[in-house]
Amino acid sequence: MAERVQCEFFLIRYVPDVVKGEFANIGVLLREAGRDDSAVVRFTRDWARVKCMDADADIGLLEALEGEIGARLRRMGKDAPGIKPVMEILEDTLANSVQMTEVRACLAESLPAEIEQLMKMYVEPLKVKTERKRTGRAAIAGAMRTEFERAGVWGLMRKRIAASLYTRAGDPMKIDCGYRPNGVIRMFQAVSLEGDVEAAKGLAYSAPQLVEGVRRVEGAKLELTAIVEPLRAVSDTEDEAMERYRFGVEAMERQEIRVVTLNDLARVAETARVELRV
Repeated sequence: MAERVQCEFFLIRYVPDVVKGEFANIGVLLREAGRDDSAVVRFTRDWARVKCMDADADIGLLEALEGEIGARLRRMGKDAPGIKPVMEILEDTLANSVQMTEVRACLAESLPAEIEQLMKMYVEPLKVKTERKRTGRAAIAGAMRTEFERAGVWGLMRKRIAASLYTRAGDPMKIDCGYRPNGVIRMFQAVSLEGDVEAAKGLAYSAPQLVEGVRRVEGAKLELTAIVEPLRAVSDTEDEAMERYRFGVEAMERQEIRVVTLNDLARVAETARVELRV
């Protein structure tokens, strides 16, 4: 049996009311004992408990916080070793509504395996047998995140990119994620074509403004990619559904949006890994 590694972990909590002291664990920060440069962070994907405690919780901000902490951790070994910089991020977020527990010790076979176990033990809600399988856009977005995580690039990517940065004030659209390898910005949006095609039409409508805005603001070319279900996912339904699917794909491709299916996600994630030199 391989020798286990001595590790330390911190739980990251959302505390909507500091006076009441109620909280929900939303993430784990794990490191080898005495090695700050080994630290990794993982946040939940299921925000139901947070929304139950605080219906007005800014989930987008909490999701972005994971990326900010991850980026700070990657810099720690070079510039500012220690967990203190991470604590500073949390203290500045949502008026101390995000907190980190005292350090706890554990033994791990590996950091990736241990953080998965800690997430199951302390963060992720118990799954019940009656839980409905995610479908539509939620399923596509979840699969997209999973593949980028497997490639080790999710923490390096921008999340929930506001289209209003590039189009005009008031534009409510958020692009799921993206990164900039060189002179090109790649953005990815989960688009379900199972039901209607309004999301596809909306993305197609916004694409020219996004392209022009990225060129103007970032001085870069935009490659916009839509991730959709494979055609066979709707091939067993009525002909009308298949026609809608093809209409949605063609509407996006006419605006030079690259359309790929869930089957291509592993290749897309591998390209990101190579371009980001992970």
